[in-house]
Amino acid sequence: MKALDREILRIALPSILAGITVPLVGMVDIAVAGHLNGGAAAFIGGISVGSMLFDLLYWNFYFLRAGTGGMTAQAYGRGDRKECARLLVRGVGLALAIALLVLTIQWPFTKLAFLLIDCTPEVKALALKYFFIRVWAAPATLALMAFRGWFIGMQDSVSSMLTDLVVNGLNVILSIVLALGVGRWEGMGFPGVAVGTLIAQYTGLLFAVTVVAFKYGGVFAGFDATDMRAAFHGKEIRRFFVLNTDLFFRSIAITAIYIGFTMISAGYGDLTLAAGAILMKLLMLFSFITDGFAYAGQALVGKYIGMQKQDMTRASVRRVFFWSMVIAGAFLFIYGFGGIPLLRVMTSDASVVEACRPFLPWLILMPPLGCAAFAWDGIYEGATASRPMRDAMVAAMVGFFALWFALKGLIPGTSEHPALALHFLMAAYFVHLLVRTVWLSVLYRRSVVERPFGLDQAI
Repeated sequence: MKALDREILRIALPSILAGITVPLVGMVDIAVAGHLNGGAAAFIGGISVGSMLFDLLYWNFYFLRAGTGGMTAQAYGRGDRKECARLLVRGVGLALAIALLVLTIQWPFTKLAFLLIDCTPEVKALALKYFFIRVWAAPATLALMAFRGWFIGMQDSVSSMLTDLVVNGLNVILSIVLALGVGRWEGMGFPGVAVGTLIAQYTGLLFAVTVVAFKYGGVFAGFDATDMRAAFHGKEIRRFFVLNTDLFFRSIAITAIYIGFTMISAGYGDLTLAAGAILMKLLMLFSFITDGFAYAGQALVGKYIGMQKQDMTRASVRRVFFWSMVIAGAFLFIYGFGGIPLLRVMTSDASVVEACRPFLPWLILMPPLGCAAFAWDGIYEGATASRPMRDAMVAAMVGFFALWFALKGLIPGTSEHPALALHFLMAAYFVHLLVRTVWLSVLYRRSVVERPFGLDQAI
């Protein structure tokens, strides 16, 4: 195996392992809610709606990981350890400022959100109870995004993985114990799920800080008040904010697509909503795996751009795509032959399984289109080419909604035939992936191969 392949796998495999734990937490939270006495359906609904509120908030701040990771990888490649330290301080500082804003607007945010979310009064009350406990984890949750990006930028996916395992493992244990009790203690009931998440997030933050203190003490050696002030002044901070502003608007476009998919499918009845939600979970299963190679692309492309090694940058892109396509090939087999078993893992309700069955062929499109779109994300993040990423996602969002409304308007019958509407939604989703893939493929040479090496200053 080539040295570059070993580097890619060294970064990707821990990231994949950490990524797999993310859906596990959500599944456990739902399972815990489903075993509480006094109305399992309402408790599950409360967890689901409460979690969606955090998706609406936190997806918009994905740039804390992506922006910090890309810039840190380039500073690492240049051998600029002082700038690496400043980038972590900047990322965490921005995360804490955003967390303060989140805590400040929590009440008006929920009022606005429930103008758009339709649910029973009982589910709404439970969702708000869950939200107003867990929201106090915002400083830890957002700071951890910056830490994860920084670890990847430092070519250290193991520390990022361990942080995720601490957070997600403790979250699972605490949610079960605090909600359901242990021994003679009956537990806190429904609020225990949110309290478990709250404690797990701050424990994960403490773990990340400890890793930096013990493993990266040399990077921060001599870092004083002057360096702290420098972290928030000068041209680098301007570049940091320009990059993250682009990524912020990109995140808004992503959020609009995923929330739009859910809200549109919800308008066609509970069965269509359930089918759409399960299909999206199955599609995202691929993304959790292939994102590991996107992180490898971010780390290595950023490092080699920092080292000004254009040949190694090209080679990294080629090998990241090779390994991403290996995963895509495996998922073609999984989706092609394991669709029904996967559905039965997700639900035991025969009517939901049957509702999903006609849409299984759509899953086959995810590996080829998702492979390229997700790999390009990591590569462009490493190159800190934020403007093309922003523009590609805005164009993809326009493509998604344009196709949905065009199909709905041109082909009658969606109101009477919810299955037809879901086919249109799936088509719109894959058009958005296609737009991302084509857009970033066309701009690859200019944005990743030329601009970072001073060959094109126009971007």
